[in-house]
Amino acid sequence: MIKITLLPEEIDVIKSILSDMSSRYGSAEGSDFLMDACLYAHEFPKRIRKFLNDFKMSEPKPGICVISGYPIDEAAIGKTPSHWKYRSDISPTLELELLLVTLGSLLGDALGWATQQDGHIIHDIMPIKECENEQLGTGSAQTLWWHTEDAFHEYRGDYIGMFCLRNPDNVATTIASIDDVQFDKEMAKILFEPHFIIRPDESHQEKNASDPQDIPLAPSDHLRMAYHRIQEMNDNAKKVSVMYGHPQSPYIRIDPYFMERVEDNEPARLAVENLIKAIDAALMEVIMLPGDILFIDNYKTVHGRKPFKPRYDGTDRWLKRINIARDIRKSRDARMNCISRVIY
Repeated sequence: MIKITLLPEEIDVIKSILSDMSSRYGSAEGSDFLMDACLYAHEFPKRIRKFLNDFKMSEPKPGICVISGYPIDEAAIGKTPSHWKYRSDISPTLELELLLVTLGSLLGDALGWATQQDGHIIHDIMPIKECENEQLGTGSAQTLWWHTEDAFHEYRGDYIGMFCLRNPDNVATTIASIDDVQFDKEMAKILFEPHFIIRPDESHQEKNASDPQDIPLAPSDHLRMAYHRIQEMNDNAKKVSVMYGHPQSPYIRIDPYFMERVEDNEPARLAVENLIKAIDAALMEVIMLPGDILFIDNYKTVHGRKPFKPRYDGTDRWLKRINIARDIRKSRDARMNCISRVIY
């Protein structure tokens, strides 16, 4: 794992910048802050900027990096919410959200989905009781199958950023980089061909909106159309390749739990099944501690989560998460305007 621990003097500099930001911006999701985040990022200590720039440009193994040591004030952030839909006008974690987005801006632009967590760009990841057995980040009782984030969608993020606010049970995040996976090179050629169907995962389904009854019924409504597109991707999924990029150091898009079994091509079926077994064998565990900020290369690395038993008493594991795109322009046809960061 590539890791850097913040020095006391670096924390002081960052805290000063965050104090200035929080006095200017009431949200880390507002278009004014999202426009300015990268400007503030270049005021951060050079060692931190170089660390993330090297991660971005060199694509090192194992496809993750961690910035650790940022202090978390347990009393200030309050209890772990029982659901992501419960948000106050001014977040008690505002400075931490500003920090996550600002660091992420050194890799690209934060983006959100109209069909995920009510279109918020910054997601709260905590156990939700009614999601206990679901394949969701907010599940708990079941293993969250490893995957690349939003593998079904052409506008999936290049990186995932996660900020650990609380993890008292040392719940492990599972990861594996495709560069660490041993697989047959001849079979890999098949994985570069479009034989595979990946369907939208549970987090984008209409049933997981905060209140599905509130989604407007008008056919011209953008949110309704966004859910319609997700349904279309589910009903009429196109075959895609699992690998792409350079054969010697491939990129990967895969989500076994939401993939159809290949029935019409025996070599393709064997190739993807062998790849899944090889990734299983390469999985490693990362336990995020409060103050850890983890960035995952979503083109190179899969991630999942071990099961755990939540208490639902305000002390459970709590992460903030963002998706990051290196080229926000490629999704322009799915966003309301060039400034918007939400994909419909």
